[in-house]
Amino acid sequence: MSINRKAKNYRRKKCYSCDEKENHHERDTNRCKGCVCNQLKRLQTQTEVDLFLFGGQVIEDVIFITFDQNNCCAFFNDPETEPGSTIVVDCQDIQAIRFEAD
Repeated sequence: MSINRKAKNYRRKKCYSCDEKENHHERDTNRCKGCVCNQLKRLQTQTEVDLFLFGGQVIEDVIFITFDQNNCCAFFNDPETEPGSTIVVDCQDIQAIRFEAD
């Protein structure tokens, strides 16, 4: 008497574009979450802003340089308080952004 057992397929599903585990790109693209992170992704460089951080600290009159979507770091210059310095902030630590009026 033979027993007919269905063999389970243990092969993992793979991504079509890079042959890695399926759906791994989703976690990469959704890493930086929130309203502020979304604004920084689209913010034009050299825009002057004020940053309101969680915890109550305010960083005023900084110039936006760039945003790294891989690690959620936003880069700003502070020409008034520390000329030539760069401030690096995790976008998820910023509670609000004020865009300076011209």
